[in-house]
Amino acid sequence: MSASLDTAAVEAREAVGGVARSDGLGELCVLMKLGEIVLKGSNRQLFERRLHNNIRAAARGLGEIKLSQRKGVIVIRMPGASDLEVAELGERMGNVMGVVWVHLVRRVPKDIDAVTDVAVRSMAERTGTFAVRARRRDKRFPMSSSEIAVHIGSAIRGAHNLPVKLKKPDNTVFVEVDKDEVFVFTDGMPGQGGLPVGMSGRALVLMSGGIDSPVAAYRMMRRGLKVDFLHFSGMPFTGPESIYKAYSLVRQLDRFQSGSRLFVVPFGKAQQQIKNSGVERLQIVAQRRLMLKTAETLAERLGGAALITGDALGQVASQTLTNITALDDAVDLPILRPLVGMDKSEIMTEARRIGTLTISELPDEDCCTLLTPRQVETAAKIPDLRQIERRLDAEELAEHLAGTAQVHKPSYLGGDSGAA
Repeated sequence: MSASLDTAAVEAREAVGGVARSDGLGELCVLMKLGEIVLKGSNRQLFERRLHNNIRAAARGLGEIKLSQRKGVIVIRMPGASDLEVAELGERMGNVMGVVWVHLVRRVPKDIDAVTDVAVRSMAERTGTFAVRARRRDKRFPMSSSEIAVHIGSAIRGAHNLPVKLKKPDNTVFVEVDKDEVFVFTDGMPGQGGLPVGMSGRALVLMSGGIDSPVAAYRMMRRGLKVDFLHFSGMPFTGPESIYKAYSLVRQLDRFQSGSRLFVVPFGKAQQQIKNSGVERLQIVAQRRLMLKTAETLAERLGGAALITGDALGQVASQTLTNITALDDAVDLPILRPLVGMDKSEIMTEARRIGTLTISELPDEDCCTLLTPRQVETAAKIPDLRQIERRLDAEELAEHLAGTAQVHKPSYLGGDSGAA
């Protein structure tokens, strides 16, 4: 649980004794503020419907939730739940794509005295400067936003002797007047932003187990893609360590979309076959083209409309512009490369933020390093690669490899339906 939401839960419970009325007023709930979705036009309802479904999936196992849509915000209630249970719900909502802020808020009757009492209690034990930010979504409320802020600010200053500072205060009390209630809160955490997962279709991520591909997957999920994952292991010439890493990475990323699937293809014999064909410096590019062909075959079976890789221009010898062009030639599906213009330090910062860096840095024997030549071609010629693939019958080999894929379902919320 994040520190901010944990603190908010404790303070909210102290504010009204943690007791909700029969009509739900006084209870703690989750207020989610939307971002890009509010800019959509006539198809906005489609985005909101997808987001609602994703919210319910993220709340799986926590009990009954009641969801209501307001202008630019979503309110989630858990009738009868404890404040700590609501705080856990808020923590999960912070992983839902399409949400820019998540707050734990107290629902208060539309009575200025009740609102003021909760706001004053929420500032107990706090030090430093403060400000009150008020907003009326319901313009029928008899007090204006500035009048609400002045009234509550005066009460807080009188009760706790705290100085007011309107610009960059140490503490902020938010008061938002809605149609049927008023929301009072002090803290929150930033959400993921972007678009609801699944709104942009499906794609297949080539998951290496390194630092880059999980970040690439996250970035495309944030743009609304529901993604599956494909990992090529070096088996039977390597152990299962890379599979364990890929599984752990997918499990970590599953918190952003739920229902993730990891497909594992044993690639060692195919790599050996490529090496034995005498490709020498072209070996890395040739095997990456075979991976893409296999991924395309699998993606078409899964209904995927694109492939996703963690390529960054010029990061390694196989990722020169000439070689990237040669890789694009291998398949008809578009290859999305969200990291193409990022440097390694930027990618690592993102990986650390989403919780995949530590897993990616664990030691393993990656299939891409298996049977690696001493020198890698930086300017592969497409005709040479096509000639190699004709000798290998690459199309048939890709079909065979796709047919050997084992599927796992790593779940961030627990459980795995196993291999099929």
